[in-house]
Amino acid sequence: MPAVFAHGALRLYLLSLLESGPKHGYELIKALKERFGGTYSPSAGTIYPRLGKLEEEGLVATESAGRRTNYRITPAGLAELNLRREELAAVEKEISASVRRLADNLREDIRSNMRGLRADLAATAEAARAAAGSVDFTASTGRPAPEGKRSLKDAEMMLQSFRDDLRTELRLQAGKEPLNPVVLETLRTVLEQARIAVRNSLLEK
Repeated sequence: MPAVFAHGALRLYLLSLLESGPKHGYELIKALKERFGGTYSPSAGTIYPRLGKLEEEGLVATESAGRRTNYRITPAGLAELNLRREELAAVEKEISASVRRLADNLREDIRSNMRGLRADLAATAEAARAAAGSVDFTASTGRPAPEGKRSLKDAEMMLQSFRDDLRTELRLQAGKEPLNPVVLETLRTVLEQARIAVRNSLLEK
């Protein structure tokens, strides 16, 4: 958190988000994530304690909205915000700088991950080709092709199983916290590299 917001800056920014109208905790978390372009998403453990402190200070109030609790800025909170407009502008400037830093770090992480993944995929594909080449398909024996020579149906079943397993893992992870850009870019690149590797294997004579 210190790398994103300076001390006390998050409290001020939460007040600014509430200025446009009441919001529940998840809406505030989502608004912050969108402001940072998905490069930063605060946890509930970061947001709710600060909202509670703002409520204690009389700067925000709560109101029931079905099963959720909405937070709204109070007149005292608006007065506080108006007194600190210049500080809020500085916070916005720092957020923009943080977004650029985080984006740069993410790009470097992605590039580093992709280099390693491409090397791993290339090694795996080469090992698979070597294993396939070691199988003796001597036609003169008149024997049927070994079980390792899979049919189209077998291949489709393998793809379906892979899809189902990965989809389950992604949903489990997304249930804990949003998938970050590194995960999404890694997934996209790995799938594309895997497609290319399989296509190249199919084209080999």
